[in-house]
Amino acid sequence: MLQQVVWSAELDVERIVDTYGNMLFRICLVILCNEKDAEDVVQDTFITYLTKSPTFNDSEHEKAWLITIATNRCKNMRRYNIIRKHIDINDLQLYSKNDKNHGLLDHLMRLPTKPKVVLLLHYVEGYKVDEIAKILTITTSAVKKRLQRGRELLRERYRKENEYGL
Repeated sequence: MLQQVVWSAELDVERIVDTYGNMLFRICLVILCNEKDAEDVVQDTFITYLTKSPTFNDSEHEKAWLITIATNRCKNMRRYNIIRKHIDINDLQLYSKNDKNHGLLDHLMRLPTKPKVVLLLHYVEGYKVDEIAKILTITTSAVKKRLQRGRELLRERYRKENEYGL
């Protein structure tokens, strides 16, 4: 009986890693700007999943829970650790779902955390405003404001790049 439970848990973890691993890694990489820290946070997120054994209403609830755990771990890591050397921006393309996201991910990594996470979830992962609000446990108006501020910051940076030829 115990062997059956262990086998079932292994299959569940394998499914979770296969389904959400890359997405969680991209989110953590953009927040932390460090590949090793992002890997650590994703691993810690899966360990939390294993130890807590939460039950979910559906796959979207499960996904939102994992994103919440990962983003909270990222915030803690940024708060309590001195972030080591950032990854080379040229290597970021390796982690992008497709080439068109590379430039966006490059600019997102340079933004403050709050607008960065909202912009990533909205434009890269494809979440709607109300879904982001549920995931981050903030109001939809807060999500909209963070999207607005993030777009303004991106616009400003693009303008500076074109102005100075960076």
